[in-house]
Amino acid sequence: MEMDIDDPATTNNSNSFKRLGIKNSIQTNFGDDYVFQIVSSQGNSSLAVSLSTNTVKLYSPGTGQYLGECKGHSKTINQISFSGPSTPHILHSCSSDGTIRSWDTRTFKQVCLLSSGSSQEIFSFSFGGTNDNLLASGCQSQILFWDWRNRKQVACLEESHMDDVTQVHFVPGQGNKLISASVDGLICIFNTDGDINDDDHLESVMNVGTSIGKVGFFGEMNQKLWCLTHIETLSIWDWRNGRNEANFEDARSSASDNWTLDHVDYFVDCHYSAVNDRLWVIGGTNAGTLGYFPVNYKGVGAICSPEATLEGGHTGVVRTVLPISSLHGGPLHTRGIFGWTGGEDGRLCCWLSDESSETKHSWISSSLVMKSPRTHKNRHHPY
Repeated sequence: MEMDIDDPATTNNSNSFKRLGIKNSIQTNFGDDYVFQIVSSQGNSSLAVSLSTNTVKLYSPGTGQYLGECKGHSKTINQISFSGPSTPHILHSCSSDGTIRSWDTRTFKQVCLLSSGSSQEIFSFSFGGTNDNLLASGCQSQILFWDWRNRKQVACLEESHMDDVTQVHFVPGQGNKLISASVDGLICIFNTDGDINDDDHLESVMNVGTSIGKVGFFGEMNQKLWCLTHIETLSIWDWRNGRNEANFEDARSSASDNWTLDHVDYFVDCHYSAVNDRLWVIGGTNAGTLGYFPVNYKGVGAICSPEATLEGGHTGVVRTVLPISSLHGGPLHTRGIFGWTGGEDGRLCCWLSDESSETKHSWISSSLVMKSPRTHKNRHHPY
């Protein structure tokens, strides 16, 4: 998901940044739940939200209206993703219950179930392959492959990683290339053509040196990777030649030094704008404030002053950020919306990208009740 900030403030003055106002704030449940991930369907027609209650709920991105829920997983949901343009109503999810499930979001019914076979936790998945027929998943220390056309398992890589595989991604535009990342600190690149095996298809390995939480592609040809670790470090890599281009081992301190607000306690994600060829790392506080910090990874390298802040919506750790850009063909009812966030306070917050009269207005659905403050949970368990 690409992200564009309208008229960002200068990065030279830590006191000069864009404050984004709240449009809506929705409580997701009455119980002790929180939000893991928010994803949008093709054209931003609906939002899917995974919760710690092992449920996925669907909302309208323009109004925040609750649409329905998908229930079936018995343990933590670790990733959700919508299908491509041919089946935009299909949502996929993977879980620590050892399954990948597909849901029809028009009926909220399960339409497909794949199992790891031995009830191993599945932390991540990705669709790709030369013929777009492969489904890869990170299943504890293994990488499993299914042929999506017949739902049959076709390969298992079990020698490349020694610990949980937290991320698998097919390279955009190069469907035969798969990148995996693990708690063992390694990023592996595989060629998935032919009969996949550890000996012949592992092309290269990059050693980050510590447990990896998230990776993502960026750059004109998706040739670069950003990598966020479970100890809040950030590194930049060129995956084609395995070169490390920048290391930010003190990323939180660097971000905090360029911010007049509270200390940055953690990083949520990175976002890249292809239009501007710009990368941001999103840092947050335990009180729920977020900052978009530009990453200068060329030369000496630096994490610069924030270009936008999201403040006043959350009361706890933020787990997920979904920007919705009006420049990418979104429906009219999402115009002016910067994006949605979700966190451990159980809230979904919608943020405005303009200086309209609604800015600073916070709305809570009358059908939902605010929860009392709750004890902070370790956001790195589960991954």
